[in-house]
Amino acid sequence: MESLSPQVVAAAILPILNPNEFDMWKMRIEQYFLLTDYSLWEVQQRLAKKNELKARETLLMALPDKHQSKFNIHKDAKSLMEAVEKRFGGNKITKKVQKTLLKQQYENFSGTSSESLDQIHDRLQKLISQLE
Repeated sequence: MESLSPQVVAAAILPILNPNEFDMWKMRIEQYFLLTDYSLWEVQQRLAKKNELKARETLLMALPDKHQSKFNIHKDAKSLMEAVEKRFGGNKITKKVQKTLLKQQYENFSGTSSESLDQIHDRLQKLISQLE
């Protein structure tokens, strides 16, 4: 059996952004860049166009499809990462508001007669995981 090249294996484990878990994704994407030895976090200092393009394209590929067109307007990796962080990372106030909204959803949680018990359970588990 033929083994995959390191580039193929690395692309296969690229962390994809879950909008509700931005901080974890940011940590993972930074580690991915460091471990792939592309020197992607040092793009500005090296001013290497090839590495700049790799960084930008890697970040774009790590975004869910529905968000890629919104962030494609950023022409460099630094501004792209800042935009992603601004959109999904939020600040302390927005995170607190988001937690409050999730708590309200939890308090008002109910199932409908058209849902199965499994569907209700899945929705509740998702809500609880977002609260943690």
